[in-house]
Amino acid sequence: MITTTFIILGITIAFFVWGKLSPDVVALMSMLALFLTGVLDLPETLSGFSNPTVIMIASLFVIGEGLSKTGWTALAGKTFVKFAKSSTTKMVVILTFGSGVLSGFVSNTGTVATLLPVSISTAWKLGTFPSKVLMPIAFGSNSGGLLTLTGTPPNIIVSNALEETGQTGFSFFEFGLIGLPILLITILYFRYLGFNLLPSNKTNNKPVDIDSTMHKWIEAYKVHDDYYRLRIRSVSQLINTKLSDWDLENQYNLQVIRLKRRHPNRLKGIPEFIEFPTEKVTLKYHDIITVKGETEAVNRLMITFRLGLLPVEESEAEGEVKENLINQEVGMSEIMITPNSYLVGRKVQRGKYFSDFGFQLLAVSRNNKPLLDNEITIKAGDAFLVRGTWESIDKLKDHFENLVIVGSPEGLSKDVVNITEKSYIALGSLLLMIFMLVFKIVPGAIAALISAGIVLLTGCVPLAKAYKGISWMSVVMIAAMIPMGLALQKTGAAQMIANSLVNSLGGMNLVILLAGIFILTTTFSQVINNSATAVLMAPIVILTAQSLDVSAKPFMIVVAISASTAFLTPIGTTTNAMVMAAGDYKFKDYVKVGAPLLLLILITTILLVPIIWPFE
Repeated sequence: MITTTFIILGITIAFFVWGKLSPDVVALMSMLALFLTGVLDLPETLSGFSNPTVIMIASLFVIGEGLSKTGWTALAGKTFVKFAKSSTTKMVVILTFGSGVLSGFVSNTGTVATLLPVSISTAWKLGTFPSKVLMPIAFGSNSGGLLTLTGTPPNIIVSNALEETGQTGFSFFEFGLIGLPILLITILYFRYLGFNLLPSNKTNNKPVDIDSTMHKWIEAYKVHDDYYRLRIRSVSQLINTKLSDWDLENQYNLQVIRLKRRHPNRLKGIPEFIEFPTEKVTLKYHDIITVKGETEAVNRLMITFRLGLLPVEESEAEGEVKENLINQEVGMSEIMITPNSYLVGRKVQRGKYFSDFGFQLLAVSRNNKPLLDNEITIKAGDAFLVRGTWESIDKLKDHFENLVIVGSPEGLSKDVVNITEKSYIALGSLLLMIFMLVFKIVPGAIAALISAGIVLLTGCVPLAKAYKGISWMSVVMIAAMIPMGLALQKTGAAQMIANSLVNSLGGMNLVILLAGIFILTTTFSQVINNSATAVLMAPIVILTAQSLDVSAKPFMIVVAISASTAFLTPIGTTTNAMVMAAGDYKFKDYVKVGAPLLLLILITTILLVPIIWPFE
């Protein structure tokens, strides 16, 4: 069985290196081979799909999607760009540092899942490819996991192993004594050497830049030319009347786009904003209505109903229009009419035609010129600028065939920086998970599931979007590779190699033994789960320390460090797998970038560990 396991492992690694098959397919083939050859039975073969780690990873993707959909990732991305000041190398430093610090308190996978959409968006905005920033995030999160006891599972495993033998385990921040220097070395490595080794892989995951898109639409359709915000004064006859009482669209050729209440009351069901005012809406004192229409008509409306105009500086006009027309729930999109469209030849009135579907028709353009008529006969090639919920825009093709939606509504919605109540719920769910993990209230997978459930139940992310936000390739690959680690332990293959190396180095210098343990552990971590590696190595290392009558702490801390240095393969750690597809990385990319960093960490570990944790 040992020989069979090694053969399957070798073939699996060869297929990963070859790169012609999807990594999840290779992992599934490996899993099936272990079963068909009798190395594992059925429950062992499928154990990866019930593994708490896999459940936690999927949940963390949902939490990350919640942060993305509610504006936090867009805000972080814009902040990163501001600090980077158009420098990609500065961005790499910021992202590596950020992922390292965050992973000290959140799981490595949670950190990467949270930063992944931000990093991709930021890379494109800086004019570079995601492959230039994603691997530093993965490696930074692995290094940062060494800052605290709960930063990564191997830390907990080695500490508990010490306590089980009657020795003192590691305190919460004790790992930071070596974790902080390693994180700093990782940052400096990518700043001065690693960045030049990162590939420039062309990918097709360029997100939509909502700022430039909105600017283009506002200019092309002249949206700000006939856009006004009016306040209902105390003397206005509109107070306590309905919009239907005045028929503003026909009498004044105006479109009421949005309404803001001065005194919202959620307990009484009075929201701050009514995004799509209907004729049944009752107007109140000090309401602010956003209207679209010709200046002459707006002036007549103001005089007739004694309304106040809220002035906007010309320099601020575009930003003010954007802020009042889009948010996390409501967006805009450009729609092109094809020659075969059902709409060709039909007449449309702005603000009315799409009302049944929850849309406002803000503007129409023909031959790149805005059409200002209230009633328009649609022709092929016409372009509509519509406003509605992001979900409704995304489903527009279901209502009308032969329409072309320009850009990606889903991508645009994620680029909106608008912090709302749901934003704080999403952030709160992340903090709740951290709290539960730090104080060990529930297991990690349960903590992640609770937080993901909050994100879903509160509507931070629709269920369909949550499923789309999970990187299923990563989840399946990890679940299918866990049985390989089990097979190495079950057949005794891993322990046979471990015992051989430890016995051969046991009588030599203790520093050389440290180096040997590091090399052995990091070798295993390149192909099997880091938790499994730590579980395998911990008892062997403790027995070795006892036989030499020295402290086990320096050896155990080396196990924790080296178990988190899976830099040479995309399968060695979850974080490497998560960025593989997004950065279009190949197997050789990990070896090229990871090998020098691994060597630097090995040297740092051998120099500092004996000083911080003496052998005697």
